Amino acid sequence: MQRTIGIIGLGIMGGAFARNLVAGGWKVVGYDIEPARNGEAKAAGIEIAHSAEAVAEVAADIIISLPTPRAVLDTAQLIARSNATPRTVIEASTLSLDDKMAGKDILEKAGHTVLDCPISGTGAQAAVKDLVVYASGEPAAIKRLEPLFLAFARKVYDLGVYGNGSRMKFVANHLVAIHNVAAAEAMVLAMKAGLDPHQTVEVISSGAGTSRVFELRAPMMASNTYLPATMRSTTWKKDLTVIGDFASGLGCPTPLFGLATALHAATLAMGHGAEDSAVVCAALEKMAGLERGAPHPPPRDPE
Repeated sequence: MQRTIGIIGLGIMGGAFARNLVAGGWKVVGYDIEPARNGEAKAAGIEIAHSAEAVAEVAADIIISLPTPRAVLDTAQLIARSNATPRTVIEASTLSLDDKMAGKDILEKAGHTVLDCPISGTGAQAAVKDLVVYASGEPAAIKRLEPLFLAFARKVYDLGVYGNGSRMKFVANHLVAIHNVAAAEAMVLAMKAGLDPHQTVEVISSGAGTSRVFELRAPMMASNTYLPATMRSTTWKKDLTVIGDFASGLGCPTPLFGLATALHAATLAMGHGAEDSAVVCAALEKMAGLERGAPHPPPRDPE
């Protein structure tokens, strides 16, 4: 018998979860406040509910993947007020620990089990199941849901008490922020030196200087093309603020992260909010006086 999985939030990440679950034989009932996203999901085989409460009423396990704390907390209230029997709610958004705990309190008071399960990976990685789930909360629920996680991710870790998933995600995104700026800085250095940007991506990716972030985002930098975004710069700003506050609260120095955050703020000030976070390269190019003009696609292989 097909198990029904609910997904609330069918954006870049939630939509990818849903499509991969359907491809793996799961029944998915989803909902998003954006009609266009619902339409795209329906075309991919996802059953669309008319509300978040309707998702909760038909799915015993529900993934929440939403962009803001307000959206998550409002959704938690809707599920809590629904007629649903006890559910397991998998909160996959990147939020502050305070917001994660607030959502947990709302849902647990209504009798639901809540897991903190942020995801490591970009939208492009989500499309091909190249994600890691940082799960935390009730161990039995995490173990039971492992087949679900592995239907849209390549790895799942049980990190212990609720909240540890988010703590690990902050550490991971701290590194992503630094690697993203390091990749952009290296690409600008290469271009200022007269090196071909596409060849630079190929060569650096094969050597000791590479990183997963370089391999994912340097091709965008080489092509000077940052749409469609796998992580919108405006959304990334929210994540950076959460990490900065987390580190500050612990009294932990993060000088490299601070520089990365400042460069991202400069990128937003230049009007790149809708583009991928890799567009920090364009900001550094401007600082370097490098003018490339129109996007440069990679050279085609000879036929």
